[in-house]
Amino acid sequence: MEKALISSLSNPLVKRVRALRHVKARTRSGTFLVEGLHHIGSALEAGWRLETLLYAPSLLSSGFGPSLLESARAAGVLPQPVSEAVMESVTDKENPQGALAVVRQKRTAPGELGKVASGVALVAPQDPGNVGTILRTVEAAGVESFFQLDGGVDLFHPTLVRASMGALFWVPVVSTSFEDFIDWSRNRNMTLIGTSAHARRDYREALPVDPPWMLVMGNEQKGLSPAQIAACDLALTITMTGRASSLNLAVATGVFLYALKK
Repeated sequence: MEKALISSLSNPLVKRVRALRHVKARTRSGTFLVEGLHHIGSALEAGWRLETLLYAPSLLSSGFGPSLLESARAAGVLPQPVSEAVMESVTDKENPQGALAVVRQKRTAPGELGKVASGVALVAPQDPGNVGTILRTVEAAGVESFFQLDGGVDLFHPTLVRASMGALFWVPVVSTSFEDFIDWSRNRNMTLIGTSAHARRDYREALPVDPPWMLVMGNEQKGLSPAQIAACDLALTITMTGRASSLNLAVATGVFLYALKK
């Protein structure tokens, strides 16, 4: 049986969904928003639990739309139709694709990881777009794990989810402290590759290295501290030959990863 279409912007469900744009509501509920047909499809395919699926019939112009609704029903979620105005009120895009899902958060503990040959660790990243892009690059490069150390941006921020292009649902993501990460890495005999604009060795002199390895990146403002660099086995840089003093965090991570994966 289909649900009745919701057209009121003050509907309680619509209000709860809209609140998930804020970290407080995401933390309290343990859920987050996923926008776009293919992103929602990735969440379903990867086995993440959908709590709610809103869709605007007038906006579902893609041929993928009906199959997505069927996949949701098969997963035990009855899609909720809403008006175009309601969909526009809960999405973050100027041209919404007509579907938005509320998904249960999932986190991985370090001890839950199996054998890991490669990974990326970010220390307190601040930009959700950077983190989402790095997750996308991690998945594209065939890297097996992602660590966020010492806090930073909310891993379920809508901008991060969107920038990851579905990679969030396929790459194991671990949140832990830098100290616990070092202990975990040492127990796995991983080579830790620290990065710094002030390191003496250019990455092309030392990469690739044999697995298992972990690329450790500092945040956008401060980079890695001297103590964090000292905890790594290698300290490498990307030599700047132009006038720029540094690269964007996501771009730099991509350069290192594809050098490592040669």
